[in-house]
Formats: sequence, structure tokens, C-alpha cells
Amino acid sequence: MTQPVTELSFEEALKELEQVVSQLERGEVALEASIALYERGNALRQHCETKLRAAEERVEQITLQNGQPTGTRPAEGL
Repeated sequence: MTQPVTELSFEEALKELEQVVSQLERGEVALEASIALYERGNALRQHCETKLRAAEERVEQITLQNGQPTGTRPAEGL
């Protein structure tokens, strides 16, 4: 059984997304399977974007003093 997208790490989701794209590009999958793969790929893409956006927000919250990291501050709205 396929693991739910929400349980995948960014790296796992990206790897699976690359596999989905490869399968779809080869065109060797039946129509119904292609639709299911496309839907899974779309969910994986959205999951990766969400994970990446969260990571970017965390990086933005690193506070600097004289060019050196001094800690973090809470992200607004998180």
C-alpha cells in the first residue's frame, strides 16, 4: 500500500514525484493508471511546496547580529 503523502518527508516526496513524472513521460501506463499517477503526483508536488515553504520560513526566522546567527524568533502567523 502507498504511504499517505502527508506522512512523507520532503526528500521522500520529491523522490516519488520524480518517479511519477518519469512513468508519465514514458507513456507506458494505461489511461486510468495515468490519471491516478497524475493525481498522486499533484498531491506530492503540493506537499513538497508546503514543506519547502515551511523550511524557508524557519530559515527567515534566524536572527543575525553582526552577520552571525544568534538564535531564532517565532515566525508571525505560525
